[in-house]
Amino acid sequence: MAAVVAQSHHVFGLRTGVNNNLLFFDEHTVVFPCGNNCVRYNIDQKCQRFIPGTERSQGMQALAISANRRYLAVAERREKGTITVYDLQHEQSRKRKVLTGGEVPVREFVCMAFSPDSKYLLGQAGGPEWTLFYWVWEKHKVMATVKTTSTGPIHQVSFNPQDNTQICVSGNGVFKLFRYSEGALKQFSSVKLETQNILSHAWMSEERVIAGTETGRLLVFESGDLRWEMSATSKASTQEAERKTDKRKSEDAPPAATTLSRVTAITAYSKGFACSAGPGTVCLFEKTEEKDGYRKTREIKIPPDPCGNDPSQAEQQEITTMCISPSEETLATSTDRGQLYHITLSSVEMTKGEQAQFEFLSQSFHSGSITGLSICMRKPLIATCSLDHSVRIWNFETNALELYKEFQEESYSVALHPSGLFILVGFSDKIRLMNLLIDDIRTFKEFTVRGCRECVFSHGGHMFAAVNGNVIHIYSTTMFDNVLNLKGHNGKVRSIAWSADDSRLVSCGMDGAVYEWNALNGKRESESVLKSCSYAGVTLSPDNKTIFAVGSDCTVKEIQDCQILREMPSDDVAFTTIAITRSGRALFTGTAFGTVRAIKYPLPLQTDWTEYQAHSAPITKMMVTFDDQYLLTVSEDGCLLIWKIIDKEGRALKRDKEISYAEEILITKSDLEEKNQIMLELKTRVDELKMENEYQLRLKDMNYSEKIKELTQKFIQQIESLKTENQVLKTEKEKQAQVHQEALSEVLEKHSKEQQDLESTNNQKLMLEYEKHQELQLKLQRMQESYEEKLQQLEDSKVHALKEITQFYETQMQEKVQTLGQCQDESRQQVREFEEIKKQMEEDGDRELQDIRVKYERKLREEKDTNVKLKGETGVMKKKFSSLQREIDDRNLEIDKLKLEQNKLQGVIKSLEKDILGLKREVQERDGTIQDKEKHIYDLKKKNQELEKFRFVLDYKINELKKQIEPRENAIKAMKEQIQEMEGELEQFHKKNTQLELTIAELKLKLKATDKEMHKEMQRVRDVEALVRRFKIDLHSCVGFIQEPKKLKDSIRELYEHYVQQSDVVEIVGVDADIQKEYSRQREHLERNVASLKKKLAKDTEVHRAAKVKIMKENVSLIQEINDLRKELRLVRAQVHDYETQIGLNKKNKPRSSTDIRTPASAGTVTRLNFEEEAERIIQLQRVEIQRLRQELQGPSQTLALSTPSSSTKLPALTT
Repeated sequence: MAAVVAQSHHVFGLRTGVNNNLLFFDEHTVVFPCGNNCVRYNIDQKCQRFIPGTERSQGMQALAISANRRYLAVAERREKGTITVYDLQHEQSRKRKVLTGGEVPVREFVCMAFSPDSKYLLGQAGGPEWTLFYWVWEKHKVMATVKTTSTGPIHQVSFNPQDNTQICVSGNGVFKLFRYSEGALKQFSSVKLETQNILSHAWMSEERVIAGTETGRLLVFESGDLRWEMSATSKASTQEAERKTDKRKSEDAPPAATTLSRVTAITAYSKGFACSAGPGTVCLFEKTEEKDGYRKTREIKIPPDPCGNDPSQAEQQEITTMCISPSEETLATSTDRGQLYHITLSSVEMTKGEQAQFEFLSQSFHSGSITGLSICMRKPLIATCSLDHSVRIWNFETNALELYKEFQEESYSVALHPSGLFILVGFSDKIRLMNLLIDDIRTFKEFTVRGCRECVFSHGGHMFAAVNGNVIHIYSTTMFDNVLNLKGHNGKVRSIAWSADDSRLVSCGMDGAVYEWNALNGKRESESVLKSCSYAGVTLSPDNKTIFAVGSDCTVKEIQDCQILREMPSDDVAFTTIAITRSGRALFTGTAFGTVRAIKYPLPLQTDWTEYQAHSAPITKMMVTFDDQYLLTVSEDGCLLIWKIIDKEGRALKRDKEISYAEEILITKSDLEEKNQIMLELKTRVDELKMENEYQLRLKDMNYSEKIKELTQKFIQQIESLKTENQVLKTEKEKQAQVHQEALSEVLEKHSKEQQDLESTNNQKLMLEYEKHQELQLKLQRMQESYEEKLQQLEDSKVHALKEITQFYETQMQEKVQTLGQCQDESRQQVREFEEIKKQMEEDGDRELQDIRVKYERKLREEKDTNVKLKGETGVMKKKFSSLQREIDDRNLEIDKLKLEQNKLQGVIKSLEKDILGLKREVQERDGTIQDKEKHIYDLKKKNQELEKFRFVLDYKINELKKQIEPRENAIKAMKEQIQEMEGELEQFHKKNTQLELTIAELKLKLKATDKEMHKEMQRVRDVEALVRRFKIDLHSCVGFIQEPKKLKDSIRELYEHYVQQSDVVEIVGVDADIQKEYSRQREHLERNVASLKKKLAKDTEVHRAAKVKIMKENVSLIQEINDLRKELRLVRAQVHDYETQIGLNKKNKPRSSTDIRTPASAGTVTRLNFEEEAERIIQLQRVEIQRLRQELQGPSQTLALSTPSSSTKLPALTT
């Protein structure tokens, strides 16, 4: 087992396509499917608990919760369809039972329902059988099965809320009621609804069911018969068609206009029922006082999405599931785009005049496949992008959606800057660098990288890498320049990762190559190529020495120094992405089945991992946060799942250092000013409303005090009158009590007398009655004796009559026996005659049968012969037909193959065309760069040639100067004068530059002043508008006194005092304050300018002093050279003179030597003349250069950028 454990922490998303995918567990907790799990979400505490799905599940089909809210049934599709029942009251939602179809082959269960006592469970199997199962689920016993339809589909099954044995099934053209009796489900009612597609139904009572159709109609059934029909969209029922028995005739009302609003969900509650009525709409119906009537009371709509690209798209969502909390306080719904909404029914009843709107149950989720995932270092933020055109920013500490925005195009990749203030998003045509503002995501830079499927910021944030096909572009985040282009992959690059120090970049692609690049020079440092594997994900170990890659060959590869050190197989499960913790304790991989695997690092020798159920579709991206506390996974099912990384003991991983997250946010200046302005306006409005409310309260207090006074006076008067009436009534009561006492005594006396009289009379009557009783007893004895004598006589007469009757019937029976014997003789004779006739008939029939048999045998032989011929012909035709059919199938297969090849070739052609276009662009760019470089080389060659010529001339001149030194003194003097002139010109240039800089500073100051004045004027306009609004409000309140002149006059005087005088004073004070501020601002600005000019002057003087020192040093060195040359010349002349004196030349030779001496002198004059001409030419060139510099200084574009020229730059030209 891995030493690190991943525990489900929070999820953002909803799994669509699941029947009944939103349920209430209690008043504050809902259950919904997400990925391959079910989530218990507490609405108040914003926390989640997970119920993991089963392994190797191919998809969740339906959910159902029991009536006592204890058990949850989940239908999943595996090799066989299964239903798993969980106990929700258990802390870990323990699995209780797993139900299957048994011997009946069931691929999936499309809908389920618990009985009212939670003991029985219904499961409707899918096509083609459409079998309904009736379980005692705790005993795992199938009570009964029945086929509900042959065409399908079935949308809903349910129990009667009062009877466990009665079941309702509805679907396309199906509405049937079944009853469980004698071990079978028997249909006792069925309505022919072939044209109606019933999408949902709900029991309203023991006999009444309301069903919703695809056309927006509500059908009311009672005892299985259609009684009423109404429209879900109209305010009242559009048709009341009562269907009666066969003895009565049906009366059809004129049908109303039908709409196509689908009634996809119905749920009942105590006041009536709620149903969906078209896109984004729920209608509430309540019972009316009329018999069997319902009235629509409210409509609840899904609100438009303000952050969406099209806000009305949110209103077009179709509601798939609807449920009401146990106390009937909250109504929750789910939509076909994976969103959850809820609303409190009490607020719906309170807001009768306004349109009721749903609110998000938790947050807005992605409704498409998530293609990008990124995190940052300085904030607890997660960025995701999806094919639903949205980019969302989540907070994994608060488990909330911070920000999201929808765009026009689909977004393929996303990257968060480490600071958490910027985001990079790759679209189909370009990638955009955007600011994360307080309430918006705003673009501020675009890069022309098409179809960027992967982009990552470096850990320092100063660079980012973006993938375009098989090329990786590296850009600078500060200068936005394309620093490097990494080319080498032959297939599309699928994943890239930066090293911890941002010096290297690792990439993998579909061509089976894993390359390691140097991020500084773009060179490839290492490579590992395995063409049989198409890589999907790559990551680096914390020490940046080991590379881990996953791909299509179902293994995890450990690569180091261009070699695959180890491969870990995955049991034929393709890995899609990989991530490693910062501490290096564990690897996490995502699979194509949507599961997450945790692998211990270093990799174990045996295949050992822990697998977790995560998503219902392949995982696209996976990341570990910088503090190793959370693992993040996203998938094609549109869900973002956050895992808590802990060790086996349940403790969080140790951090190297505590990470403190930043709290700053970005906001534009205009938004801040606008919000501040709105706050000021709201404050003023609040103050005004307070004044108005206080005034109204005072008026009401006055009115109420007057009313109280009047009422107190009235009540005092009434109390006094009631007191007098009470006194009168008391006296009357006393009088009547005396009267009643006297009457009562009289009545008692009369009663006693009457009682005595009645007792005496009753005693006499009793004596008489006793005597009568004795007489009647004597009569009774006499009557009994007479009746006994009569009974004895009757018995004797009955015995005699019985004897006579028996004798009579015996004589008759003898006569009948004789007649019976005669009839038997006659029947025997008739039987003999019948047998003879029968024999004759049989003989005649045999003859006829023989003749017919011969005749038909002939015909049969003829038919057999013709049949044999036809069989031969049909066999030949069948062979021809089969051969033709085979040829047709082969041709169709060839056509399909050719179409597939054509599509593949077209795709290849398109990709090649794109590559060709890219290569052509690259060739054009390279041609341009080559031409620029050739031009540069040509210019350099020209300059080199000129410099060589110039060097040759300088060498010659140096040689000449070494030979001729005397003229250089004159040249040096001329050069000094020239330098002085140039220094004078430089001082003039500096003065001009300083004047220009002063003018520029003045213009900037004027511009800033005008800007501030403009802002002040705009603020004044806003203040005036606010003042006008307040004046209008006060004026409106004054108009109320139009009928009372005095109050009107007082209110107008108050208006004048409040607005006219105070506003003038405020304007005067504001103008004085503005003048003072402007004066202080200009003074500060001038002081800053003076300080900056002083600094520039000091720098310029330092530069000039250095230049003068340098020139003086050069002059000193030149003078020393001149002095050395003069000494050498003197020595040479002295040696020549000594040589001449030693030889002792004659007078004849003296003229020759004189001529010889004159020749070098003449040569010296020539060289001197040449040197003067060269010096004049150089001076002329310097003058031309000075003239050119003056023209450049006079140009408007060069005045600001002209740098201070130094004298050292011009001296080399003068020293020639």
